Amino acid sequence: MRNLQMRTWRFNELKKDLEGISQKVLTDSLRSMEKDGIVVRTVYAEVPPRVEYSLSELGKSMHPIIDAMADWGRAYQQMVNKQ
Repeated sequence: MRNLQMRTWRFNELKKDLEGISQKVLTDSLRSMEKDGIVVRTVYAEVPPRVEYSLSELGKSMHPIIDAMADWGRAYQQMVNKQ
C-alpha cells in the first residue's frame, strides 16, 4: 500500500523495492487487494505483456489512515530510540 500511494508500479519494480518479500507473498497480497477493490491491475496487450498495479479510488481513500499509521510509527521509533 505504501508504495502504491506514490505511483503506479509494475510487479518486478515492487518486488525489487520491497526487499525480502517473496514472489508468492507479493502475488497473494496484490491478488487479495485486487479482490477487495483496493488495487487495480491493468494488463497491456503488448509483447512481452506489461502489467501495472495502482490504487483504486477505495485504496486512495485510505491515504489518511496509512499516513496516520506512518506518523504513529515514526513517533514510536523516536520514543524507543530515546530509551
